[in-house]
Amino acid sequence: MRLFTPRNPTSTQPREERLPQRSNALPWLIFALCFAMLPHLFNQPPWVVAMAALAMGWRALAHWGRMPMPGRWLLVMLTLIGTGLVVTQYGTLFGRDAGVALLILMTGLKLLETRGFRDAMLGVFLGYFVVITNFFYSQEIPLALYMVAAVFTTTAAMVRLNAGDGAQPWRESLSLAGVMLAQALPLMIILFLLFPRLPGPLWGMPQEESAGVTGLSDSMSPGSISELLQSDAPAFRVSFAGEIPGQNLRYWRGPVFWEYDGRTWRFGRDRGEVPPQPVAIEEDRTFTYTVNLEPHDGRWLLALDVPLTTPQDARMTADHDLVSRQPVRSLIQYSVTSLPDLPLEPVLSDGRRRAALALPDNTAPRARALARDWREAHEEDGAVVAAALRHFNQEPFFYTLSPPRLPRDPVDQFLFESRAGFCEHYASAFVVLMRAAGIPARVVTGYQGGEYNRMGDYLLVRQSDAHAWAEVWLENRGWVRFDPTAAVAPERIEQGVRAALSDDAGLPDYMLRSLDWGAIRLQLELWRDSLDYYWSGWVLAFGPERQAELLERLGLGRLDWRGMITLMVVLIGLVVLVFAAIFLWRNRLPVADPLSLVYRRFCRRLGRRGMTRAPHEPPMAFAQRVSRERPDLAEPVMAFTQEYVALRYGSRPDPERFRRLRRLLREVRPRRTRQ
Repeated sequence: MRLFTPRNPTSTQPREERLPQRSNALPWLIFALCFAMLPHLFNQPPWVVAMAALAMGWRALAHWGRMPMPGRWLLVMLTLIGTGLVVTQYGTLFGRDAGVALLILMTGLKLLETRGFRDAMLGVFLGYFVVITNFFYSQEIPLALYMVAAVFTTTAAMVRLNAGDGAQPWRESLSLAGVMLAQALPLMIILFLLFPRLPGPLWGMPQEESAGVTGLSDSMSPGSISELLQSDAPAFRVSFAGEIPGQNLRYWRGPVFWEYDGRTWRFGRDRGEVPPQPVAIEEDRTFTYTVNLEPHDGRWLLALDVPLTTPQDARMTADHDLVSRQPVRSLIQYSVTSLPDLPLEPVLSDGRRRAALALPDNTAPRARALARDWREAHEEDGAVVAAALRHFNQEPFFYTLSPPRLPRDPVDQFLFESRAGFCEHYASAFVVLMRAAGIPARVVTGYQGGEYNRMGDYLLVRQSDAHAWAEVWLENRGWVRFDPTAAVAPERIEQGVRAALSDDAGLPDYMLRSLDWGAIRLQLELWRDSLDYYWSGWVLAFGPERQAELLERLGLGRLDWRGMITLMVVLIGLVVLVFAAIFLWRNRLPVADPLSLVYRRFCRRLGRRGMTRAPHEPPMAFAQRVSRERPDLAEPVMAFTQEYVALRYGSRPDPERFRRLRRLLREVRPRRTRQ
């Protein structure tokens, strides 16, 4: 029993001002909006989606007569309350999170004032906007598939709204929505591939500054890199134009640290761009590759040690690390050419030498004493470096994911007490020892290694591959890479992190699970990551470079924006013409069969002499009437009509009899009767 009478307009109002009743379009629209908003439960405060859902539930009950429609002042109050809650939650009405929350709330409240067709259509368009906002938080393939389903349900709701008051079967609504989306697919592909691209990702603001991301930091202290081992998330993926470098060459250069305060390493003051210098390059020793870099909220770009070229919208610092002009808050793609063992800074300025030798006072006294002993025993810097590496190799040092805490001096405690640590412990201690011995040195962080995916022909570098090593400046050689971790655990460099650990204690869950994975599960994991790689490279990071590469593969060469727009308009025009031709063909007038055409000519010939066949008159009755009125035509008219009836109602078509019928038609030549 209905408790309230719905306040929908009556059927006497114009169609655009009333809401269809029998098609149940409004419940369809409410379901579509709820379906589109559902993923926001994971990125918005629960009260935002709950408040919108309550508003839509209220409107559904009002549609079925179980609740009254709210008054205007109540809607104004709810709008002010929702806006105030958003400001309280986020401190603003602008930005990604606040803007999406406000859109969700206003979409739900809009339905509470929906009484007519135009209001409902506005709700449909708001639903499409809600679908788009989900991609501000994630662009993964599962979410994209879910959003395709959300667009489908929203389109189906629009179809129901435009069905009028007729009770349209739900299968017909879904079928028409599917046809509409299928027709839009070619246009979508053309616009995506040919619309002139601006530098940057497909989605402009998928991350905010406050969003937590996993990756390297702009500083390094004990334990900072080992924390990344807990994550198996991809850091970046690399596809090479030619040969893939060996495992021992896969040092991916990131932030370079100069300043040390006794516990933490940070950037130096001199971060100017690298000065141009002539380099003799052997083409067969270089590697050219494309990087799909995941967001990390920093500015550094990872490149194989040592990069020769600089990507667009980036610069190369004096330390030969790549820095983006903007923080990397979304997946980006760039191409680099690198040359291993490239001589770096063969001449070191006095200012940079002082920075590369600086140590805080009263820091690591025991390490300083050990370095002085090595210096007294060896005159050459290379011999001191070799002595340090031998020390790490021959003394009982251990490579572990769970090193003990170092509350006092971290270098002295590590070198002389715990002797257990991760790569950042070894790199930091090694650089301190070198500086104490009077040898310029610095810390380099990045990644080491990478898993080759045969299915996608690329390297997958995970966050767990994060690494730190040292660079020492040697006379006539410049900066030279030394990895003290390799002296303690060489299997870390050759086989990866897991192979370097002595046991499974402290390993993250994903590594423990992978120990007993079968070949099938491993292949499935690689297949899934291949999909992610192509999705990120050809969809999410489809920028000007990738667009130009695609056009060249299609044989179109390098098109400027005018050429791309011209080609885009031509292709869209062709698609529209094809759809128009299909529409006209499907809606063409029915063509009469040849037998009917012959009989119509027979009737017109007699009609010109005043003998018109009535619409209800059968052929034989018409022939008998003509025979009575015109005995001179009785024989040819009856012969023609009998042959026509035999062909029309016969069991199978007979071409010979059809030709005889046409001959009999020529014999029907009525003459004008005298009055």
